[in-house]
Amino acid sequence: MKTIQGPALFLAQYISDEAPFNSLDSIAEWAASLGFKGVQMPTGDDRFFDLERAATDLDYCHDVQARLAKHGLVITELSTHLQGQLVAVHPVYDELFDGFAPEHLRGKPAERQAWAVEQLLLAAKASKNLGLKAHATFSGALLWPFLYPWPQRPAGLVETGFAELAQRWKPILDAFDEAGVDLCYEIHPGEDLHDGATFERFLAAVDHHPRCCILFDPSHFVLQQLDYLAFLDHFKDRVKMFHVKDAEFNPTALQGVYGGYEGWVERAGRFRSLGDGQVDFKGIFSRLAQYDFAGWAVIEWECALKHPEQGAAEGARFVTDHIIQVTDKAFDDFAAAGTDEATNRKLLGL
Repeated sequence: MKTIQGPALFLAQYISDEAPFNSLDSIAEWAASLGFKGVQMPTGDDRFFDLERAATDLDYCHDVQARLAKHGLVITELSTHLQGQLVAVHPVYDELFDGFAPEHLRGKPAERQAWAVEQLLLAAKASKNLGLKAHATFSGALLWPFLYPWPQRPAGLVETGFAELAQRWKPILDAFDEAGVDLCYEIHPGEDLHDGATFERFLAAVDHHPRCCILFDPSHFVLQQLDYLAFLDHFKDRVKMFHVKDAEFNPTALQGVYGGYEGWVERAGRFRSLGDGQVDFKGIFSRLAQYDFAGWAVIEWECALKHPEQGAAEGARFVTDHIIQVTDKAFDDFAAAGTDEATNRKLLGL
């Protein structure tokens, strides 16, 4: 068995124009002061990480790693969540998702998609240059407007959607395979890969590609009322990344999983800081230890109530307390009989 690495922090929700969150060195110093050992790096802000340069310049990669190492930190993984979203966008969301792309590509969905694909290909090279083993992204969605089957979905609509999604992602998966990096899709509402059934559809459509893997975030399963422990049992060989994020689901007479269009504070299902929600993290950390998960426990802070800096400080301690230092011996070794094959045969009457 392997001991999970951590705690680490996903920087996406912390980057801003205010100190200490406005430069790589200052945010690294802040994260290290809270006890973090790693950072998961978003790739959409060149002030912190230049994806194109990292894909082509080993010296740049070494410099970034050295700057983090001064604070006792490493990069756990890179993230292209926003770029991955743009690999597949239903036209109804074109205007909303334009904000995820550079300004000169807005209103140009075909060019925007080509840019997103190129970003993923750069991420594969950058991850290899950094010596990383996994990468975080979203699948994008062509079918999300048809999530609920009313009006009745036409025959073949879902199959056509997943075939197209797979066609777009196969070359990217091949690039990650060439780089020796697992491409981990966060199973997330709003994506075509939003639960176990949709991941299995996609996995079949990409011919069970060896690099098609999962970023496991139990908070999204709580909000969908999925069995996230059984999910780990089912997909243990595909789960290669872990976002430690809490959530709660408290249905009322007025709303359930769909939320009634309410804001995050008023929703029946909402994200919470670690320890404030309903996720069984003892069960999750136990499963991951049992299944030899060798990756990082990465906090993704999203909470409707608590300040992010409090969430980070409490979260670092929470993850540290939940990581299981796996044993290298059996608890009953003290009672070992020290038998050999001849004795075993004798005990069996052979």
